[in-house]
Amino acid sequence: MLSETFRGRDLPRALAQVRAALGEDAVLLRTRTVRADGASHVEVVATTEAALDAFRARLERVPLRLLSGGDGRRRARVIALVGPTGAGKTTTLAKLALRPEACGGERVGVITLDTFRVGALEQLSTYTEILGLPLEVVYTEAEVAPALERLRACDVILVDTPGRSPKLPDEGREWRTLLQRIGPDEVHLVLPAGSRTDVALATRDAYVACGTTHLLLTKLDEVPGEDGVAELADALNLPARWVATGQDVAADLEPAAERLIASLCGGAALDRAVG
Repeated sequence: MLSETFRGRDLPRALAQVRAALGEDAVLLRTRTVRADGASHVEVVATTEAALDAFRARLERVPLRLLSGGDGRRRARVIALVGPTGAGKTTTLAKLALRPEACGGERVGVITLDTFRVGALEQLSTYTEILGLPLEVVYTEAEVAPALERLRACDVILVDTPGRSPKLPDEGREWRTLLQRIGPDEVHLVLPAGSRTDVALATRDAYVACGTTHLLLTKLDEVPGEDGVAELADALNLPARWVATGQDVAADLEPAAERLIASLCGGAALDRAVG
């Protein structure tokens, strides 16, 4: 468990529970006064250094890879975004292409498999035109190889996919086949940070067929105090390289580990002891 919650009639009693459960070196994450059973209590959320280190290690366990083709030359890294409708995949793709923390500064190309919605294609076309990125729209398996060939000068190829129900109905199989033909090196599952844990877990399991390798949480700004965001990432148990923190394409993308660990205490500095 990433964190535990303790309640006492006052702070010393709550801290005594923390010490008993987690030891003298427990890390205090949040402290607040709550009402329970008609009286005020102090609630303390705490964890341990070991739990934080293990969480960071899980998030960072898959390093960014530089890949080479069969002829020994570097080839483009192919990163696909998958996830349900409304998760923010297209906007996040634009952030990845622009931000220095991700692919900014590299030669980026874009492939979209989201040919079902006119609005989605228009949005991505607008982003790529503004950013000056080559865009390939792929409808059939026969178009995959030519599209990749036209983007062979790129360092990174970002792949946008349709938003679908977590149940992945039969009409989603066509684009999944196209994604398999593209052969992405990484597949990031894009989920809103405010998702219910049970729904998020069901969504993760439904997208296993897409070869999911990473988690990318979006819309952190829509979660009050970012409460529960790190715990959601911990429950999903996927590496995470980035998180999206708002709608500003030019700014709202951050390294995942640092932001998620900070979100445990509402963005404040961690208190390293209970004493």
